[in-house]
Amino acid sequence: MEGVSPSVMIKRLEAEVRQILRQQDISRLPAKQKATLAELDQDLLDARKYTSAYELSETREEQITNAVAAKNWLAKARKCILTASEHNIFGAVDVASLSAQIDTIKAGIK
Repeated sequence: MEGVSPSVMIKRLEAEVRQILRQQDISRLPAKQKATLAELDQDLLDARKYTSAYELSETREEQITNAVAAKNWLAKARKCILTASEHNIFGAVDVASLSAQIDTIKAGIK
């Protein structure tokens, strides 16, 4: 995705996650699975926040700090996606697609 900023890519990732979750009846999931999805939502929100901060950083030091934080939140989001896939919330194709998007976002954050 040449020319697309990491923050835009995260917004697209969040939209894809929401689209997949619309196919699920979240209200019928056990509390632990709901908690995993809430954690995923928060991780993506935090990743987007730090990615935006990375892009708006005025110094390289700020940029590095925000890049590390954004990558950490993306790693946590990936872990939540994998956990949710163990409970059939995300299928194998979804996991592959979302993981690839996360890798692309992380590659765009230097």
